[in-house]
Amino acid sequence: MDAATLEQDAVKFAQLAVRRDQGGRYQEAVFYYKEAAQALIYAAMAGSTLENIPGKISEYLDRVQALYSAVPSQKVDPLKSKQQMDLERAHFLVTQAFDEDDKGNTEEAVELYTEAVELCLKTANETSDSVLQTKLKQLARQALDRAEELKDTNPSQKDKPAALKPNQPVRTFFPLGPDFSLNDKPQTVRAVHASEPQGQRYTGEEIEVLRKTSKINGIEYVPFMSVDLRERFAFPVPFSDKCGKLPLSPKQKAMFSRWVRPDEISNNPTMIYTVSSFSIKQTIVSDCSFVASLAISAAYERRYNKKLITSIIYPQNKKGEPEYNPCGKYMVKLHINGVPRKVIIDDFLPVDHSGELLCSYSNNKNELWVSLIEKAYMKVMGGYDFPGSNSNIDLHALTGWIPERIAMHSDNQAFNKDSSFRMLYQRFHKGDVLITTATGVMTEEEGEKWGLVPTHAYAVLDIREYKGHRFLLLKNPWSHLRWKGRYSENDLKNWTPDLQKYLNFDPRTAQKIDNGIFWIAWEDLCQYYDVIYLSWNPSLFKESTCIHRMTLHAIGSSSQWLCTKLMGKKSTILVYSVCKFAFSKIPTPYTMSKRVNGQWKGQSAGGCGNFRDSFKNNPIYQFQLDKTGPLLIELRGPRQYSVGFEVVTVSTIGDPGPSGFQKKNSGDYRCGFCYLEIEAVPAGVYNIIASTFLPQQEGPFFLDFNSSSTVKTSQLQ
Repeated sequence: MDAATLEQDAVKFAQLAVRRDQGGRYQEAVFYYKEAAQALIYAAMAGSTLENIPGKISEYLDRVQALYSAVPSQKVDPLKSKQQMDLERAHFLVTQAFDEDDKGNTEEAVELYTEAVELCLKTANETSDSVLQTKLKQLARQALDRAEELKDTNPSQKDKPAALKPNQPVRTFFPLGPDFSLNDKPQTVRAVHASEPQGQRYTGEEIEVLRKTSKINGIEYVPFMSVDLRERFAFPVPFSDKCGKLPLSPKQKAMFSRWVRPDEISNNPTMIYTVSSFSIKQTIVSDCSFVASLAISAAYERRYNKKLITSIIYPQNKKGEPEYNPCGKYMVKLHINGVPRKVIIDDFLPVDHSGELLCSYSNNKNELWVSLIEKAYMKVMGGYDFPGSNSNIDLHALTGWIPERIAMHSDNQAFNKDSSFRMLYQRFHKGDVLITTATGVMTEEEGEKWGLVPTHAYAVLDIREYKGHRFLLLKNPWSHLRWKGRYSENDLKNWTPDLQKYLNFDPRTAQKIDNGIFWIAWEDLCQYYDVIYLSWNPSLFKESTCIHRMTLHAIGSSSQWLCTKLMGKKSTILVYSVCKFAFSKIPTPYTMSKRVNGQWKGQSAGGCGNFRDSFKNNPIYQFQLDKTGPLLIELRGPRQYSVGFEVVTVSTIGDPGPSGFQKKNSGDYRCGFCYLEIEAVPAGVYNIIASTFLPQQEGPFFLDFNSSSTVKTSQLQ
């Protein structure tokens, strides 16, 4: 987005903030003051020449701080009555009927008009509010007139789009506006164009394959097709998901009070005020990587003015913008198991006894897009009791962009700080990539000292370089708790005036509000963080598809788990490349296989890095190889557990040579499935210890050994 557009955003948000401030609507004022400040920061990054940008940013944030004390005493407008909500639903029924009428879908339009009339008349009889009665009767009359007109048309034409002849007068409607008053100007019927999006198309063979991967956690999520663009969202009675309420996490259950719809906690629920990464706040759902992914996707949409996130939520208006549905039904398009799939949800959200949401939300409590997208993803994942994932999986689900993982420590000796930063810097500023980063295992003392959360994902909002110094702007999904090392807001020594001006950062202003956003030096990130997750824009790649019978091994816990279900079955593979490539099966070197069943018990499990006391109680299996050769070990356990294992050398036959090792592990703990492949394992005896990331988790698991030699196994404990 260019500097001029960002400057206009800042002015618009500042004006909205002042109006809300003067009207005593302090929570909304706080939201818009923050958005105005962020718009100015981005404008400066884009080369704005406005005077005193830092001063204006400081002024807005000072007002935010002053208003925080006013928020608790703010008078809250009363919530809408049932009859007012019925009117909103009826209005939505009519707008949806207009849309179907516009497209020439006569039968659907008549049904919607009729339901709107019935709802209006029923509600008019229930209320004694004369103003409300008038609005209901106006709406009912308009809907009834149009329904009767359509019924009188030629039945043979009712399902065909109305083709306008050159001299034929254009039909017009006089729909009710947002305040339910009659518009002064008529609304012209929009012609339906063949160029409008029709959804993705699949061959019959692809559909056959995709059908096998549509059932996830007991619910079928079919690939997103053209027909889904005609999904019905308007109902006279609020929609409830037939799959029921989502399972809650233990933390949510401990605080849970009830399920509410947005109109029960907000008098003006809205889908989107503005797409902002800074307003997203994670609560007690353990989905930090998803919230970080959502934040970075929102930042991309805001910066490049491309609908990366808002395009996946339905219903949408004629501008392609998602809109609030008083009927409570939404559809979210997520990339799951290889293709875009539709996820249907209702708008019930969990709250505690104080009425605070127990899911992620926008700092503007009237804004719904954050909570609803999270709910759709949590539904696919089995509920709010989510074991966590990583940003590669989450970003692909949200955007369909191609994932890559860069490890920064001992497991990736090829990592180069300089070349990696240069690549990240260039690709980020071209808009080619979305980036998040994550910490590894650390002690509570280390986390407290540096202001970091162990095994936690952060969104990368910006990458900058100044006089040889390299920086990344990160956001903690919690919207609080920031880095305490070099270049933190309390490090006044390193924040020179020139650097502050270049990065548009005032440490003293930042000290006033902990919003979880901070600058960190690249060298410090490489030291205290474990991994960088990249998601590449698919438009950078050439694309090819093929269908084969093959064995799959994939990186990423969800895809690994899925592949275990598809082994030996027909599968669809989508290959991306920036150059010409050959695609063929890799011959397997394994001729022998063996399976071992096991069981985690209450005192066992717990990752070796941070739960050493319980890790030592894990089941241990010993296996013996009679000759040196390749080895593949796979561990599969409950889908909701993050699992991993260690292989420890007990003894070798003869000199192991350069292929010998003392200990190897399966890497990061992954949901339900992990593996370790070693090219050459010396003949000898080895122990394998299977564990889950958290202690005291119980359940069955099994280990698969694949080798070119005989594998003998036994259980030690």
